[in-house]
Amino acid sequence: MLLRHLLSVLMLTIALCGATPAAQFSFAAFGDTPYSREEEPQFITMMAEMNHQRVAFALHVGDFKDSQTACSDELFKQRREWFGLAHHAFFYTPGDNEWTDCGRTSWGRRDPLERLAKLRELFFSQDTSLGQRSLRVERQAARGYPEHMRWMVENVLFATLNIPGPDNHLKDMPEESKARTAALLQWMRESFRIAAERKLPALVLAMQGNLWTGNRGYAEIVAVLAEEAQRYPGEVLVIHGDTHWFRFDRPLIDPRSRRRIENVTRLEVYGSPFVNWIYVTVNTDSGRAQFAAIPGSQVAAGQRSDAKP
Repeated sequence: MLLRHLLSVLMLTIALCGATPAAQFSFAAFGDTPYSREEEPQFITMMAEMNHQRVAFALHVGDFKDSQTACSDELFKQRREWFGLAHHAFFYTPGDNEWTDCGRTSWGRRDPLERLAKLRELFFSQDTSLGQRSLRVERQAARGYPEHMRWMVENVLFATLNIPGPDNHLKDMPEESKARTAALLQWMRESFRIAAERKLPALVLAMQGNLWTGNRGYAEIVAVLAEEAQRYPGEVLVIHGDTHWFRFDRPLIDPRSRRRIENVTRLEVYGSPFVNWIYVTVNTDSGRAQFAAIPGSQVAAGQRSDAKP
């Protein structure tokens, strides 16, 4: 009896030690702003709102200007300075307006690849995040894509992918799109592998482009996402901008079986003319994860009614 009791205690201890500890934290997500001089003061106000909240970090999913504003060094440096106003860690992933559209502006046209190189120099050259409370990040620098980042908060893995709207740069520069897509798919697969091997309850992927527009530039990405998500036992949150509409749902359909993939949640952030942010809460308990989201303006006003997907 004593031996059986000791074995039971040992097995319980092993189970508890192997379990993922419960955690709860929040972060801010937004994008597609500021687009105009009129929105710039609103953007600064929004940054101040986030600074008054207890968030682990803030995430901008791209398009920090409109498509017709000149892609100048001066504007890039201004946005870099504004991102530095964050009291917490700050992450940013490029949008099409900052580089792929720079060859099509009405005036001040610039080479898209030269502009992407400038973004990498200003925003992605260090081994830490932006913001006043930095977090260490891993980058895909060896393949030449330092904007592809990974970091951990509690027991949740986050990763960024340079996927610009509206077509992943496929029409204008198909060879560039092909090479970058190969790199980002490798980064995505590695992120799923890390999350699975470490038995993490959740993986969060952030990008600019809306994968659910049906554009063929996203077809391979959607297929790999569906494949990896169905193998992964945890929850997946995909955060994007591009189409400027707050959505929190589960739209991923397996391209082969046409079945909905229930462990993938999509969060689309607001965008111009709506200057607002999303307060995202992550709860993990007993090895499972749950996400909730609420407009940041409601949090700042003390109104809490978290949305569920």
